[in-house]
Formats: sequence, C-alpha cells, structure tokens
Amino acid sequence: MGWWQVDADTLARSRFVISPLAETFASLRLLQAGTASHPGERTWLTAHLPAYRHRLAHDPTTALLVRAGLGHTWTADFLTPTPRYGETFEEAVTRIRTVAPSLARDHLTRSHPGPLPAALADRDDLPERAAALLTHIWEDAVRPYWDRRRRILEADVVARTARVGQVGWAAVLDALRPGTRWLGGDRLQINLYANPPREIAGAELVFVPVTPKAGWVAWEEPERYAVIYPCAGALAEHRGGRTAPPAALGALLGPGRAAVLVLLHSPHSTTQLTAVTGQALGSVGRHLRVLLDAGLVERRRAGRSVLYSRSAAGEVLVTASGAGAATDNYRS
Repeated sequence: MGWWQVDADTLARSRFVISPLAETFASLRLLQAGTASHPGERTWLTAHLPAYRHRLAHDPTTALLVRAGLGHTWTADFLTPTPRYGETFEEAVTRIRTVAPSLARDHLTRSHPGPLPAALADRDDLPERAAALLTHIWEDAVRPYWDRRRRILEADVVARTARVGQVGWAAVLDALRPGTRWLGGDRLQINLYANPPREIAGAELVFVPVTPKAGWVAWEEPERYAVIYPCAGALAEHRGGRTAPPAALGALLGPGRAAVLVLLHSPHSTTQLTAVTGQALGSVGRHLRVLLDAGLVERRRAGRSVLYSRSAAGEVLVTASGAGAATDNYRS
C-alpha cells in the first residue's frame, strides 16, 4: 500500500481546499468512463457525454492523450497539478499548459502501460491539448453548474471540519475515500498500491472534495501534497428530477419537509440543504424550524456555520417510514 509519513504539526496545519480544476478533472474522468454511479451523474452524462465523444472523435490525438494519461493505476502527473487555496480555474489550467513537453511525455510513459504510442512520442503540444480539453469541459459542462456544486463542496468541508473537532483526524481521514485511512504512527495510507512511502513532514497538506465519485493524490515535492476525495454522498439531480421521499413520510410531513429530514442522516448546513434539494432558502429554513420544534432534528454550531442532523426521534420516524434505504438518493 502507498502511505505518507505525516507528523502532527503537518496534519494540524492541513486544510480543506475547493478547486475548480480538480472538479473539472474529476468530470473528465467521469466523461471518459461514461458510467454513472447515481441518478445525478446519469442526468449530467446524458447532457454532456455526446458532445465530449464527438470532440474526441474529431481529435484522435487528444483522444489518445486522454487514454494514455488516465491509466488504470496511475494518472499522468501533469494532468493533476496540486490544488492551491483560492486558485481560479484559469490560473490552475495555466500550470498544465506551461508544463515542459518532455516532462509531459515522461509522465505519460508512466501512466500508459507499455511503450508510448508513436502518435504521442514526439509531440510538443500535449500540455496545450490537455489544457484545451479541460477548458472546454470547464466552460461547457462544469461552469454552468459551478455555483451549486461549490455550495455542496463548501458544505462538505464544513461538515468534515466539524467532525475533526468531534471525533479527531483519524476518523475523518478513514472516511475520506476507499483506500485512505490513518494507520497510526504518523502514517496516512493514501491508496492500496505498492508505492514507496513519502516523508511529507513540514509540507503543505490539503484535502480537496469533488462531486463526481473520483479520488486521487497529487504533489509538488517537497512543498505541497493533496488528497482529492468524493464529497459526502451523491450530487442530487436538479429540481423536478430527483426521487421523491417515501409516500408515507411525505403524507405525514409534506414532501419538501420529508426530503429535508431524509437528508439529515448526516450533518448538513442550510446552504447545503438548499443546494441539494433545489428548494428555496426560505422554504428550507421553515422546514427546519418545524422539524426542530417537533424534536425531529438537532442543531449545533461549527465555527460560523450551523449544522442540522436527525435526532433519535427523527431517526425512528425515518426508519419506520422505510426511508432509510432511500437516503442515498438525497445525499450531497
């Protein structure tokens, strides 16, 4: 397994970062795979997969670059620059565009099994091609949804930061993504591959959520390291396209209020609930007030945010209605 040696000071200084480029690269991986893991991804793929495939069909060099760069066990490093706090998409993609062509080819040699295809071996425009494809995906398939996705990612960060204070870093790291867990002894397992360990004491360590079901690691040795992970649960579909809560619970509470209660299997902020349900902020606030007064939810403060979760009574009600199995349809 691959692991990093992370001392207590490095972990204490670590932070969560939201990255438009990481979100775009995760979307590229989803488009390349063409397989959705939940209804929200299926809707997005239906809208954007045909244009992506059409673009690559008319640009076979870039298509070959993508296949070589997205290896089965390794991704070409130049495609995934380490996210930096506050960096815009344009600033981040410039770091890809300006990679030395020889370095890009070296990275592709590692990610691609066997010899690098002849069509890529001598090209000097590979960084530019990669940057152009990512820019296209950002402009056409990510940026139109970015405000909503950013709110969901921010809410994920708030919830995980609160859990650090409740249960400690080890439990939070164990829940980031499959293959990542705290091993003890200052060791952070980052994947299940037999890669040599890395000593990252004193470096900047960031954790970066993305909405597609994707995850990877990135680094700029020895200064900066990142773990990119899928945000908690699925990106729900837009208004009118999501699964309704169980009929019995909806009849009792009203469908909007029932949807909010089903979501609160884990802590959510008002902003997160608004983004995921598609309901207006005022409506979500009214639903929370009624649920609080009924003793079905609880609230607590995490920094400047307030997080809501189901109470024991709310848990009993949701379970009795049969909504437990449907929870994943609402997770953000």
